[in-house]
Amino acid sequence: MKNPRIAIPIPTATDLDYNRRSWPAYAAAVERSGGTPVEVPLNDTPAATARLIASCQGILLPGSPADVNPQKYGPQPIAECNPADPARENVDELLLQDAHNMGKPILAICFGIQMLNVWRGGTLVQHLTPMPVNHAAGKAVAIAHSAAIAPNSLLADIIAPTQPATSDLQPAALPINSSHHQAIGIPGDGLRVTARSTEDAVVEAIENKEDGVGGPFILGIQWHPERSYDLDDASRALFTRFVAAAAAWSPKPQSAQ
Repeated sequence: MKNPRIAIPIPTATDLDYNRRSWPAYAAAVERSGGTPVEVPLNDTPAATARLIASCQGILLPGSPADVNPQKYGPQPIAECNPADPARENVDELLLQDAHNMGKPILAICFGIQMLNVWRGGTLVQHLTPMPVNHAAGKAVAIAHSAAIAPNSLLADIIAPTQPATSDLQPAALPINSSHHQAIGIPGDGLRVTARSTEDAVVEAIENKEDGVGGPFILGIQWHPERSYDLDDASRALFTRFVAAAAAWSPKPQSAQ
């Protein structure tokens, strides 16, 4: 497929200005990487959303100013926890279910990685206490810190041409931006950690294990490569590989679903 359709939900049901600022950046990164971005509304019926999702070959879960409802992974909300966005969570869950059932590629960014992890039965750290790294630095800070990338991972394979490891024992350290106050706690079922902050070990990426459910391309990252698409090769490589995986996707045989 020359231009695969990539489903991208509207980031939030509660902040229209945020949507106007952020959704076009994800869409532009997908389009410039050879895909066709498809806007997924948060106010359609589940049936209408399911029909739209069925027409897409990959899903991208974007960031959001909301926090995932902590009751979905156990604890009560703490004071630092931002309000949940049930409409966004419902759409993400429909997207994730379809992608896992059909083996479609998934790229989950910031809030998206947290939704992916919780949906797979994992947990989150509700609020990062003061650390050496300011993980909530925001989009004004182009490079907030570095992430150590695990060897023998999908993420390492994607960024290797742009950020090679210095040795088998010294993984690649990728400079990244940062805009979050929560983080992955316990990885969800069939997921493994493939990047951590070099300074405080906060989880920066998860991906499917070899025996994990769903398709071969399931990757969640805590930073925002759409913001740095014009600045570094690694950001472009992430979108290029994701879109290529969507272009190569074909439905699982019925017996494998």
